[in-house]
Amino acid sequence: MSTPRRVRRRRPAVVPVTALRALGPAFVAAVAYVDPGNFATNIEGGSSYGYSLLWVVIAAGLVAMPVQFLSAKLGIVTGRSLPEACRERYRPRTTRALWLQAEVMAMATDIAEFMGTAVALDLLFGIPLPAAVCLTGALSYLMLGVQARRHRPFEMAIAAMLCLMCAGFGYLMLRSGVDGGALVSGLVPGAADQRATLLALGIVGATVMPHAIYLHSALVRHRHVAGNGREIERALRAERLDVLVALTLAGVINASMLIVAAGAFHGSGLFEVASLEDAHAALGAWVGPLAALVFALALLAAGLSSSGIGTLSGQIVMEGFTGARIPLVVRRGITMAPAVLIAVAGWDPTQALILSQVVLSFGIAPALVPLLLITGDRSVMGRFANARPVTVVYGGIAAAVIALNAFLLWLVLVP
Repeated sequence: MSTPRRVRRRRPAVVPVTALRALGPAFVAAVAYVDPGNFATNIEGGSSYGYSLLWVVIAAGLVAMPVQFLSAKLGIVTGRSLPEACRERYRPRTTRALWLQAEVMAMATDIAEFMGTAVALDLLFGIPLPAAVCLTGALSYLMLGVQARRHRPFEMAIAAMLCLMCAGFGYLMLRSGVDGGALVSGLVPGAADQRATLLALGIVGATVMPHAIYLHSALVRHRHVAGNGREIERALRAERLDVLVALTLAGVINASMLIVAAGAFHGSGLFEVASLEDAHAALGAWVGPLAALVFALALLAAGLSSSGIGTLSGQIVMEGFTGARIPLVVRRGITMAPAVLIAVAGWDPTQALILSQVVLSFGIAPALVPLLLITGDRSVMGRFANARPVTVVYGGIAAAVIALNAFLLWLVLVP
């Protein structure tokens, strides 16, 4: 008599676990797309023009996806960040010029992030603006301390903040009286006056951020496997998923900002809500105190997460372009100095936010153009270099973003 054959149970597939492990770096880079600068442009756009600029928010998010993937592709294939690749490729004079403009962009980034966080701390706890800016710097040190020890907890903390912002604006949409028909019509491009055009270009200009491009290439360097094409292909597939999930979440948050402003403000006849403080007060008066609290908490989460990311990207920029490394305390002190001066001088924080977005538009071209040139070079990327049709598509995206930002500057600076 034969022994019964033992039936082996099949183990559950490990694909979900692998997919979850792939998520992380793009979430850190995605913070740049939901920083306080986005709050300012989306709130003003929704309150002034309702849902008519919603298509701009969605289009800007779609453009950001291929740009961030290209940055990650450079890091995965070469094991180098974009600043490091620039230092190896270009002459010292060109490298120094790229580094200096990147440092200016880091300071402009900190202005937006520090001002937004300071406003949130003032709204929640009544902390004066100069003290709130200094407290923001201290809190960002704590976040970077987590990142210095282990990357994964830092990535998970950033992802949790993004989810918190998404949940907060989801609640606000439910309480803001969204008009479904008008929302759908806002998905279709339409005619706009000069002010709406300025706001639309501001939304685009606040989306593709230079420091996010530099940062993403550095965050994925650990996924590089020298000489192993199969592992690199696997890492690239995983990063596509990471970028898709993270930037979709960021796009949902951005769209929610505008939808809340359109429903709560524009739908109630409040067409001039432009500052973050006005938005908080209007939500409290027209929707309820809890809505105002949720808005302030979402703004605080955006400011804290983006302020830490700004310092981290600044360190990557300095290391990559110059090969030098300075303590994070010194680094933070240098880049936060303009924000402290603005707070002490008593400038309007929302206007400082808008000005910082204009300054940041100067940094789009110096980040995008080298990225396209390097990732299209077979001597650097090997068989993973961009194919000609891909280069044409990416080149069109870069040209469009640069042209839109140049037009934004012309509208702002020319009377």
